[in-house]
Amino acid sequence: MSGHSKWSTIKRKKGALDSKKAKIFSRISKEITVAIKEGGNADPESNPRLRLAIQNAKGVNMPKDNIARAISRADKDASSFDEMTFEGYAASGVAVFVECLTDNHNRTISSIRAAFSKSGGSLGTNGSLGFLFDRKGIFAIPKDDIDLEEFELEIIDAGVEEVVLEDQMIMVTSAMEDFGNVSKKLEEMGISPESQSLQRIPNLTKELDLEGARKVLKLIDLLEDNDDVQNVFHNLEMTDELALALEGA
Repeated sequence: MSGHSKWSTIKRKKGALDSKKAKIFSRISKEITVAIKEGGNADPESNPRLRLAIQNAKGVNMPKDNIARAISRADKDASSFDEMTFEGYAASGVAVFVECLTDNHNRTISSIRAAFSKSGGSLGTNGSLGFLFDRKGIFAIPKDDIDLEEFELEIIDAGVEEVVLEDQMIMVTSAMEDFGNVSKKLEEMGISPESQSLQRIPNLTKELDLEGARKVLKLIDLLEDNDDVQNVFHNLEMTDELALALEGA
């Protein structure tokens, strides 16, 4: 289980240090649009996906006006986004899973294929990487004044698999089917996560030297810069040495 928390923490740090706030807000706005379209209403009380999107927006300090505009625009706008996923391999055989929200399938397919090709990777068929990833609920909660032992005792019955404290952030992992239960329990406890989402956690990682890892991360960065991409998951082993080298880059 330690691999889960370490991997998710690396992802969290990358997101927390990302200076491209406009892109982050754009992705959350898209999620709000899809949540309203799928849920059939703009009421977060009766639309769980919308409520989650709004909570995540607050977690990254998205201004209230931005959230309100996204809800208003989605409620009136006839355009819609479709969910698309792509699976493939980066250089050195590292598995990469890409989740997108798009209003233009051809544009997205073309740009994702170009990113893999440019980086020495290759796209595979959907479903080809399913065995390498488990879908887990990942919650990042600021430690603040939370008593970790009391927190664990109270949250465990909601279906939590792991609770780890890393860099003053409590990382909570749950099975996919318990995601809603954990989210509801945190709400009942009056705790607001910095982020909460279903993530694809690798059950088998691949360790590379620094040069090989940099090539893989170039593809990851290229994909994450794509406006149609919501999430990128991979099974590159983020060793302590690699993390230190990247921090110093």
